[in-house]
Amino acid sequence: MGARKRNRAEIIKEARKSQYYATLQNCPSSPRKMRLVADMVRGMEVNKALDVLKFSSKAASGKIEKLLMSAIANWQKKNEGERIEDNELHITSIMVDGGRILKRLRPAPRGRGHHILKRSNHVTLSIDSVTVTPQND
Repeated sequence: MGARKRNRAEIIKEARKSQYYATLQNCPSSPRKMRLVADMVRGMEVNKALDVLKFSSKAASGKIEKLLMSAIANWQKKNEGERIEDNELHITSIMVDGGRILKRLRPAPRGRGHHILKRSNHVTLSIDSVTVTPQND
């Protein structure tokens, strides 16, 4: 690895230490279905997002709810003694990327086979306290 890459990697590593995030790897549902739920809670306040996820009928909402609870636990670990209610925690970013794809064959008529792709995804969720500045209208 060159010097520029190494220096840039160290800068990124230091920046990640101040972020509060959680990741979910190889979740066995398609990224398209997971993005529907991710778009629903992106940018929301944490307590409101937990309520929305709890009462959502989507199967992916349970997995994102658990991931959000993990990110909150990571925040509490670094900020001991502080309350979530006092700090206005928001979901700053949530990214859903495609994971590995399992390729299967389903028997079809006349000796053929249809391809079935069993998709998975990776989800990265980060939270942070957002300071709200009053706007003068």
